[in-house]
Amino acid sequence: MSHLEREIFEQPAVMRRLLASEAENIANIAGAIRRFKPTFVSIAARGTSDNAARYAQYALGIHARLPVGLATPSIHTLYQTPPDLSRALVIGISQSGMAADVTQVITDARSQGALTVSITNATDSPLAQAADHHIFLHAGEEVSVAATKTYTAQLTTIAMLVAALTQDNALHTDLNHLPTWVEQTLELSQPAKAWAAQHADLSQFAALGRGYNYCTAIEICLKVQELCYIIGQGYSEADFLHGPIAIVQKNFAVIVVAPKGKGSARLGTLVDKLNQRQAVPLVITNDDSLHHQSWVHLPADMPEWLTPIAAIIPGQQFAMHLAVAKDNPLDKPIGLSKVTVTK
Repeated sequence: MSHLEREIFEQPAVMRRLLASEAENIANIAGAIRRFKPTFVSIAARGTSDNAARYAQYALGIHARLPVGLATPSIHTLYQTPPDLSRALVIGISQSGMAADVTQVITDARSQGALTVSITNATDSPLAQAADHHIFLHAGEEVSVAATKTYTAQLTTIAMLVAALTQDNALHTDLNHLPTWVEQTLELSQPAKAWAAQHADLSQFAALGRGYNYCTAIEICLKVQELCYIIGQGYSEADFLHGPIAIVQKNFAVIVVAPKGKGSARLGTLVDKLNQRQAVPLVITNDDSLHHQSWVHLPADMPEWLTPIAAIIPGQQFAMHLAVAKDNPLDKPIGLSKVTVTK
């Protein structure tokens, strides 16, 4: 078994460990945030961690009613003109904690009086040390270059922060069920292997999501790009209809992430449009109204706000099996390294 496959299947255990180990720390951080009363949130991240930040935009925006923006690290490093973050909650997310530009955002923000939080899988990393507060992912060593368990740990951490910040018992109850839902998703994701076998010659595709799962569409594309060296683009369903749908021709593959929720009806309409264009929709959903001949079913009772933590798993498995079909290395994709230091 490759490290990649092993790490994909470790994800429920990582979540259980994270939920048990970081609950008190995150509750304390949530208390500090409530006392600080930030006017907005700015999140600095790169790569996969940027997609965790996109999830935070929806989770914190919807439940905590906080405006959340993605930081622009180059303003801090290349241009050395940091914006005023003095009244912000500034979060830095990095698996390794080695991204120098993300660390610089946190350093600048803290010097201005902002409240800073780092989320990493390395407690002794520069980013972990730079912030007022640190949340440790407890993911264990991730050997494969393509991040899987650290990504879902980042999403889980954000969900825990949302539940602690809002003090909503229903959200805490949802989180207690999360590892079980993820275990179920691993079992339900078997069609992803068949998708890969059917599309072994795939050279380009798109992935679509909406709301909470906008991040999932982009992260699926990143995993396929890293492992399979093919062109893929993630879109919001709304943005896709504003022009990019023109790329869809006969037999064009489109992964549609559409769990039950506010956006599923719109995504169902989009699947109809894709069928009219004779595209090949590959649907990840727990909405029976979107039943399609090529689909992965998510746990039926999973609440929408947590579905990105499960919905990425069929995407991870599709990328892995497609890489196998293309005879590509799984743990060390050509030209990539585990730690990327950006400045």
